[in-house]
Amino acid sequence: MSIFPPAFCTKAAAILEQCTGRELTIATAESCTGGLLSAILTELPGSSAMFTHGFITYANEAKNQLVGVSPELIHAHGAVSEPVARAMADGALRASGASIAIAITGIAGPSGGENKPVGTVHFAIAQQGRATRHEHKIFAGDRSQIRLAATENALDLILAILVRR
Repeated sequence: MSIFPPAFCTKAAAILEQCTGRELTIATAESCTGGLLSAILTELPGSSAMFTHGFITYANEAKNQLVGVSPELIHAHGAVSEPVARAMADGALRASGASIAIAITGIAGPSGGENKPVGTVHFAIAQQGRATRHEHKIFAGDRSQIRLAATENALDLILAILVRR
């Protein structure tokens, strides 16, 4: 029995099937989700065939040390921004050697700002030999709901990438 909603497990199973059938691997670089995406991707037996690395880059220093996001980039744009999400995904791809790396950075609450309200989340997906893609969302709800919504959105983004490959 999984601790995740059934829809999450269904999506993770589809990702596992797509990746193992095509020998693709995935790495994550997570900030506001704190490892939830990595946890669901490894929930199923056989996930070691596709999941290589889970970088939890909650602190700015971790973004720099683990996936190479420059402090100057964070200072210029803020940790919750498109450039930082892209740098996280690119860095996770480089550091892991995976086929696909997805990054998540956002504000789950309780406080946000005028330009970056609670629920603001940036996603980026980097792939070997392809341009890094970005998506920005604003989710409603409390901290837990935002983190779960961001995790589910990341699963959907991975599935969309796999369908296009």
